[in-house]
Amino acid sequence: MKQPAHRRHDLTDHQWNLIENHLPGRKGSRGGQAVDNRQFINAVFWILRTGAPWRDLPPDYGGWSNTHRRFIRWRDKGIWTKLMLILAGEKDMEWLMMDATHIKVHPHAAGAKGGNEGMSRTKGG
Repeated sequence: MKQPAHRRHDLTDHQWNLIENHLPGRKGSRGGQAVDNRQFINAVFWILRTGAPWRDLPPDYGGWSNTHRRFIRWRDKGIWTKLMLILAGEKDMEWLMMDATHIKVHPHAAGAKGGNEGMSRTKGG
């Protein structure tokens, strides 16, 4: 299968090397072997960074339904928390953070006509 072009939110080789040995489904670990943990994590990052619904996941990341199901399983098993704890000591966590520039604001909250200028006032004045 042809490898898709690297997207800006995909894991770099350095980032991948930090977490690869801590993931379930890797070669030599108990249980089944995952087809591609890196592709799965990149798919989850794509969803988180874009804010798109799971159904809009680009097909080269894999099927949206299986990716979502696996994301939920990892959440329930505490795998995402474990990865965050492992990476907490990493100097450059910018790749993992989301700030206000990634969050869209409703036009009324940004001061558009009919916005929330009078939010602090009660109906009675």
